Formats: sequence, C-alpha cells, structure tokens
Amino acid sequence: MRLYTSFVFEPSTQISALQRHVDLFEQTPEVAALLVLACDANGYTPTNLNPLLHACTKPILGGIFPQVLHEGRVWSEGVVVVGLSRSPVFVTLKNLSQHSGFEETLDHSFNLSTSPTPHTLLAFVDGFAAHISSLIEGLFNTFGLELNYLGGGCGSLSLHPKPCIITPTGLLQDSALLVFLDHPSGIGVAHGWDSISKPFKVTSAQGNTIHSLDWRPAFEVYQEILKIHGEQHITPDNFFSIAKAYPFGITRLDAEMVVRDPLTTRDQHIVCAGEIPTGAFVRVLHGNRHTLLQAAQRAQAMAHKAWSESQSRPHELQFVVDCVSRALFLGQDFCQELAAIHTSGPMLGALTIGEIANSGQDYLEFYNKTAVVGFF
Repeated sequence: MRLYTSFVFEPSTQISALQRHVDLFEQTPEVAALLVLACDANGYTPTNLNPLLHACTKPILGGIFPQVLHEGRVWSEGVVVVGLSRSPVFVTLKNLSQHSGFEETLDHSFNLSTSPTPHTLLAFVDGFAAHISSLIEGLFNTFGLELNYLGGGCGSLSLHPKPCIITPTGLLQDSALLVFLDHPSGIGVAHGWDSISKPFKVTSAQGNTIHSLDWRPAFEVYQEILKIHGEQHITPDNFFSIAKAYPFGITRLDAEMVVRDPLTTRDQHIVCAGEIPTGAFVRVLHGNRHTLLQAAQRAQAMAHKAWSESQSRPHELQFVVDCVSRALFLGQDFCQELAAIHTSGPMLGALTIGEIANSGQDYLEFYNKTAVVGFF
C-alpha cells in the first residue's frame, strides 16, 4: 500500500482554508490520517487550531516550521496537507525540558515486539526545547538500527518558543511527536561545513548553552576566532546575522562532525540549537555556496543509493528536511540547493530548526545546518 493517497499545498494562512482541505480528506475513505506541515507565519495558535484538531475524526499529526517545501519550492506562508493511507502508531512526549532520560518512557509508550513492525520513524520536536539530544539518544538506545529516522525541529525564526507540535489533542509546546510508519525509506545526510579552528574543549555547558571553551568565556573565544578569520566584529546585537555562517562542529570518531547552530549570546555564553555536552571537543566551522551545494547533492545521492539497495521499485515520495539557516546563508542560491535535491516525482518537506536523521547504518543524531533527504 502507498504511504499516502494525495497531498495538497494551500498558500492561504487562514484556518478556514486549512479546514476546507481537512474536511475533504475527512470525506475520503482511503485517507486514514493527516500529516500537516505548516508555516509559522500562518499564525496558528492553540486557540484557533485546536477546535479543528479536536473535531477531526482522523488523527492530524505534524508541526509548524519556519518554512515548508512543496515540489521543489520553499514557502514562507501556507500549509502542506498529506492524506496518509494508514493510520500510524504515534507517541506524544510532553515537557521535554523537564526530562533527561527517555528510555523508560519510550519503552512504555511503544513496544516493537508487540506492535506492527515499523520501518521509519518521523520525529518532530520543539526546536527550542532542552534535552533534545537526550531524547535522540533515548530513541537510539530503545530502537537502535531497527528503524530509519527522519524529522526535525519545529518553531519560529523569531527564536521565541511557542506551541508548534500538531497532535490530535492540540497544538503543543516543549513536546515531541513520534510517528511510526510501516513504510521503508532511504535516507541521506550531509552538511558541507569545514573547520577553520583548532578543537576546543567544552569546559562548561548546560543543555544547549556553552558557558566556557578551554576554561574561557565561550563568546570571548568565538569572537577571537571570527576576528582571525577576517569576519567583522561580532556583538550580541549582530550575533545571529554573522553566526549563521560560523556554526560549531562536534567531533565524532570516524564520522562527519555534527553541526550545532549558534542562535544567540547571553552573559558571555552561547546558546545553540541542540545540546553540547561538557567535555566534548568542538571546532568553529565555515562554508560557502560551493561546499553546501555539493553536500546537498551528496545527501540526495546517499538517499537514492540507500533506497535502490533495499527496494526494487521506484520511490513514490521525496521527503526533505533542510535547515532554515542553510536557506538564510545561501539566500537566493538556496533554489539551487533545492534543485540539487529534488529528483523526479512528488516532493515535500520543511525547513527546520535542527534536523533528525540516520541512514539506518550509523548513529542517530540531532543535526544543525544539515540537509536530509528521504525517499519513500
């Protein structure tokens, strides 16, 4: 059975426009559940969206993102609605920032030995929640390489946390939605950022905030590195506009570095999209149009190879999770990244605040500034 019956992009930001599509899918017997990818600029809130979520007899699952993707184009307003052919098993985890270990919760929420065997896990998390990396570690410790993983961080480019996880019970904040699909997939991951600094030890950090590097204030060290590289003087006021080109890379043995996006600075500390543990070694990274576009092509090729090696039939859907800060960095050239990623056939996805993926062959990670391509 196909993963989906059909999908539609609605450019309007109005709840009434979304309601019309939900009503049509409600009346379609072949549709068992809805996947919704919405733009933050739509202004969806629990007040205006929850009545629709509660009234629908079929589960509505998804998230609110800075931007969404539809057929090779990026949209800052509107919503993608997908009619799923089966109603998936799904789990909602609330109050992520109040937890640090998730294995027991996941064990109780979903048992692979007694549930239909899924092939792929779609994971949507509040991109500003603390302990996202702990959740990712818990997922991998619980399910290992039995699944492919694909997803990302929901939220707003305003950098202000707000409800952004769409569930049948309502629009949630500080939460995660795990959707288990019994459909195979092929996943590709690449980022294209290169090191411009020596490794620094994270000597103090809490959650997604770096306090010190090599026992010095993190922002002070970061300023010095960017000055050496020839960048203009970075301050708290211009931080995001400059830092989007200079992420951190967490060193991994025998693997590509995991990128962490610096979001803001506070009291000489640096707040990132995703946790950086004390004791880790990080480098400051930099990239350019050429290296990022090459990485997008590599992610697409990896996903295609993974699909072809496991499936004899053509893929029916391309699902892309790309970092919104890559789009900000590339500017008008981001259309070339989408062209490098988009193959023939239907394509949808989102620009996210952090990306969740593995290839089915290596560790699961929460990435930043990374392109993730999935074939279904």
